Amino acid sequence: MADSSEPDRIGIRAVSELTGLSIDTLRWYEREGLLPLVERGPGGRRRYSPPAIRFIRLVQALRRTGMSVDDVRAFVRMGSGLEWHDRRTALLERRAAAIEEQIGQLRQDLAVVREKIAHHRDLKRRGLDCEDEIGTTRTARAARTAKDGN
Repeated sequence: MADSSEPDRIGIRAVSELTGLSIDTLRWYEREGLLPLVERGPGGRRRYSPPAIRFIRLVQALRRTGMSVDDVRAFVRMGSGLEWHDRRTALLERRAAAIEEQIGQLRQDLAVVREKIAHHRDLKRRGLDCEDEIGTTRTARAARTAKDGN
């Protein structure tokens, strides 16, 4: 809840609910230098402004893409002045290229998984064992042989 002296500021619990990050994670982000200076209200409680919340969402997005903690920290430490645009842009372009590569690999992996799904559906439809699975056929045959007494 925002107090009357800080109408646009919210506490850590509300930010946690808003972002889906745990309170511990928000505190860890701050300790690790992933968030710019977090304001403190009366009693030393953390107070987050709308720009701070937008920045937290940016950090979330960067981390979800696999950006390292060190790179996020470097991004934060670069500051927001005009002189940092090129460095920030270069860092983000490297991350974007890595994401594109990941997407390409994930598309290939998804195609393999879909082929496997179709293969297993076909085997089931035809009443066949999963003969291309290592150990599956041997184990299934051994169990049937033991059950049949052969």
